[in-house]
Amino acid sequence: MEKFSLNVVKRDARGKGGARGLRRSGLIPGVVYRGGDSIAVQLAAKELSQFISKTAGEQVLVNLDFQDGSKMAIVKDYQKDPIMGDLLHVDFQEISATEEIEISVHIITTGESIGVKRDKGILQFGIREIEIECLPDKIPGHVTVDVSNLLIGQTIHVSDLKLGEGIRVITDPGELIVAVTTIKEEVVAAPEVAVVEVAEPEVIKKGKKPEEGAEK
Repeated sequence: MEKFSLNVVKRDARGKGGARGLRRSGLIPGVVYRGGDSIAVQLAAKELSQFISKTAGEQVLVNLDFQDGSKMAIVKDYQKDPIMGDLLHVDFQEISATEEIEISVHIITTGESIGVKRDKGILQFGIREIEIECLPDKIPGHVTVDVSNLLIGQTIHVSDLKLGEGIRVITDPGELIVAVTTIKEEVVAAPEVAVVEVAEPEVIKKGKKPEEGAEK
């Protein structure tokens, strides 16, 4: 796994007002978590943005360089402005090189399924990441799943993954990752409309009453 370094400084500014002030100064507020403790920090916006852009979708180790030493960590989360796309905040989790951690890793598919390319099937996705447990130096940047040989009706589940030694998968092995399916067009017949014959009402014609004394 590739390792990175970021310069961080402990910060005193707290709250929304403090965060806005930092961002105006070209800094991004952040927090480093370790167990039940946390440290408020600030990082250069340009340096952090380059790091996030380069490692997007990957799990990487990063050395957080403080003035009094460094801490090994991973990025747990970050927030961006929904309109401008600017970084607003970042969360790190401090880790130990000798302690196993639970972590989410993205799944990336490669290749084009035979069932899709040749047989006009559809590649359907299940989960997009898995939970694993391992030592920090065993964390894969992502998990690659090759779908090239999948035919229509075939699937890949978590139980089919082959990860490196020392990596334990926590996610349910029965979880679906990908499947190749078809769309069956069902012709639905229009419902028959029952024709009800309505009998015409009898018309009773009233004739003249026979005159009294008329011959019968």
